[in-house]
Amino acid sequence: MVITKLMIKNTHSFPVEKFRNQFPIFNKKIYGKPLAFLDTAASSQKPQCVIDAVSKCYSENYSNIHRGIYYLSSNLTKQYEEVRNLIANFINAELPNEIIFTKSATEALNLIANVFSKEYLETGDEIITTYLEHHANIVPWQLQSPEKKIKLVVAELNEDSTLNTQDLLNKISNKTKLISITHMSNSLGHITDIKKICFEAKKRNIPVIVDGCQYIAHDKVDVQELGCDFYVFSGHKIYGPSGVGVLYGKKIWLDKLPPYQGGGDMIESVSFEKTTFAEIPQKYEAGTPPIAQVIGLGVAINYITSIGLESIKSYEKFLYNYAYEKMLNIPNINIIGHSDSKGAIISFTMNNAHPSDIATILDQEGVAIRTGHHCTQPLMKRLGIAQTARASFGLYNTIEDIDKLIISLGKVNNFFK
Repeated sequence: MVITKLMIKNTHSFPVEKFRNQFPIFNKKIYGKPLAFLDTAASSQKPQCVIDAVSKCYSENYSNIHRGIYYLSSNLTKQYEEVRNLIANFINAELPNEIIFTKSATEALNLIANVFSKEYLETGDEIITTYLEHHANIVPWQLQSPEKKIKLVVAELNEDSTLNTQDLLNKISNKTKLISITHMSNSLGHITDIKKICFEAKKRNIPVIVDGCQYIAHDKVDVQELGCDFYVFSGHKIYGPSGVGVLYGKKIWLDKLPPYQGGGDMIESVSFEKTTFAEIPQKYEAGTPPIAQVIGLGVAINYITSIGLESIKSYEKFLYNYAYEKMLNIPNINIIGHSDSKGAIISFTMNNAHPSDIATILDQEGVAIRTGHHCTQPLMKRLGIAQTARASFGLYNTIEDIDKLIISLGKVNNFFK
């Protein structure tokens, strides 16, 4: 097949074995078999450089930051703030102060929902979202609804389960105060046309929040080019540590919205009568931050930048195409949500096996996939299914990993004859 031949040629230009050898997890055997890790959409594995950076922070450099004038504290404060500058450059934020560190992308979305609802949303206001959203971009808004009675307006899908962008734009009304959408579906891998949505929203002075967790590790993000007002992502899905997330917000919004939490480091002065708050970003970083995790995240970003996001994207697209073509030939397979504009995620069901049974049999072969509703129950309901099996790829995956997946799916068919 022409596609396969072209893509195999591309494989040789991406030194996957070199990068794979930098991830110590792949020295591990599962039931005596090499690990084929196909669950990067849930959380990526970590290269040795990230592991070493976190270890070094704790063993050689650790102290609390922003508080001490002694060497350890001032040195680690400098490293921590350098990561803020690095991330600002990585996503092309206008200012480093527009980068807020949180414990996760989920916390970042809860932060925005909380402060917007306090200051900006009123009863009857509407927030436009989509069927492709993770629960973390649904539930935080619902938590604000009992008090403010905010309505979530959901944009429809096309027949191929991609977002119907025109339907989203048609649903903008004078009650619309926010648009909160995913950049890439964690369940199906579909990529949203964020730039077009932001362009239309800006005409109506409607801020746009983007959940970039799935997209950030697979392609270049330029928040100024996209035109979004907020962009969130997590460290653990971009080959960095767990326990750290990033919230980008335009300065104009971060300056005027209220703090999310109170505590140390986010204040200017405190008395029992009144508290005044620090400038951004400290205003949103109450308490001791995830110091070692931020340091590790900085190393992870340097790592993927050194490889090149375009190269990663191209290679992962090859992996997806290879897996898709192979899976089409397997009996009983139903691929959910194929499209031309998607990341390296394949969700599927089998006519003769429950997703949990599929994953159990694959696990015995050393193949790790994810099953369930993937924290997208409204999407599953919209598609008329309860759950899927999901294989997702990262820069360390190989053709051999996919071949193991294909062979193992054949064993599922044999088991459930």
